[in-house]
Amino acid sequence: METTQIRTQYGEVQGVRENGAVIWRGIPYAEPPVGDLRFHMPRPPQPWEGVREATRFGPVCPQPGNELDNSMFGPSNARPVQSEDCLYLNIWASDKSTEKRPVMVWIHGGAFVTGAGSLPIYDGTSLAVNGDMIVVTINYRLGPLGFLDLSSYGNAYAANLGLLDQIAALEWVRSNIAAFGGDPEKVTIFGESAGAMSIGALLAMPSAKGLFRAAIMQSGASQVLPPEAAKRIADGYLRELGASPDDLSVLHSASTAELLQAAERLRQSGQENILSLLFQPVIHPQTLPVEPVVAIENGAAKDIALIIGTNQDEGSLFINQSSQILPREQVSGALEMMTGLNGDHLVDQYPMTVQGQAQIMTDLFFWRSAVRYAQAQIAHGPVWMYRFDWSQPGHPWLGTATHAAEIAFVFNNLPLLRHIGVQPDELTTNLAVQMQKAWITFAHTTTPATMEIPWGDYKKHDRTTIIFDRQINLVEDPDHDKRVQLIGD
Repeated sequence: METTQIRTQYGEVQGVRENGAVIWRGIPYAEPPVGDLRFHMPRPPQPWEGVREATRFGPVCPQPGNELDNSMFGPSNARPVQSEDCLYLNIWASDKSTEKRPVMVWIHGGAFVTGAGSLPIYDGTSLAVNGDMIVVTINYRLGPLGFLDLSSYGNAYAANLGLLDQIAALEWVRSNIAAFGGDPEKVTIFGESAGAMSIGALLAMPSAKGLFRAAIMQSGASQVLPPEAAKRIADGYLRELGASPDDLSVLHSASTAELLQAAERLRQSGQENILSLLFQPVIHPQTLPVEPVVAIENGAAKDIALIIGTNQDEGSLFINQSSQILPREQVSGALEMMTGLNGDHLVDQYPMTVQGQAQIMTDLFFWRSAVRYAQAQIAHGPVWMYRFDWSQPGHPWLGTATHAAEIAFVFNNLPLLRHIGVQPDELTTNLAVQMQKAWITFAHTTTPATMEIPWGDYKKHDRTTIIFDRQINLVEDPDHDKRVQLIGD
């Protein structure tokens, strides 16, 4: 790439060269959703005069707690700035050539309430340079600002604002990425946890059609609220905020902190099931009209290539030795709500221990949802299934193949693991190289098979699944008996 100064349709941006990549940080893809635009659909950004310095990340979207202080994300002397003016994206481009290259757009996780595209674990340098392509990470509105469904209070309010932000970012990519050396016809979206659940919804959303040709869903699938539950949450939130159906002015007059505090009070009230997410995508006629997995079964993602998978021990991140064992009836009710199956029967299959409840979360919330989504798509497009089994025995967090452990391998940012006391061995380093290579090959060709890994696609008769561990293996129909019990044959 000859220049770091690029003209977008909104104005010029100046990036920097670092470690074999050209990087542009903090490019606005939408108008700041502040003031009268709070709780409203994203709008295109305003054009600017002159050259905009794109050397610093934009603010992260408002979120609670200290999640961004985790040392795994790199050393930091100060917490990132939070602001409702947070709709920015970041671009890493290989400095090797100027040809039209494939584009990978990362959608971060964080249970729809935390996270940012600027976290060091999501640094796109390795992917962009090793894959000779473009990597984009985005922010989108979180918590009540992005996933509170106020649509029942009037047509002025839209549902699924966080998803609409993601679509706005993808539209920006489609219109502008060619100037950065990217091919807008070769866009792959990938994400983890809530990011993968977002992709599960985007694949079903009419307004996202045509914005990407392939998708990778890591530890997340179809996850939505029915309208009546979303309405109940919105009603409860407005009560906590001090609003009434006849006067919603506090939605715009309240400070950001007051909005987050109302969400926390609602969460602590326990009015919703403890295992459910208060803020998440919702079924809505104008934005997400059909439950994603049903839409996929009906061909909504026809011809979209898909990689989908989970980690062997997802639940250990959320339920561990410091956790309280949940009452049996509460777990049973949550499982019945999530699966539609007999909750008491499901609970009986697991010991009522911390490990047993962590396994329930792994199997029912993550693994079952991923397999169902894969099954729904195989009649309409190619699907590849994986399971991530790598762990670091004895480590307090990575002692199991826990939720989010695969991210450092996909981005091949293993040096960050030293911040949590992990020194990768040769087999671990090779796993990151091979896993990233499969993701890169998929972005280039819409198939992840490489010279080293002849990864076959997932079909109902053999259910080929790749197991990513220190040794990489292809297996047929892992956990067959469990699958038949929880999903059917």
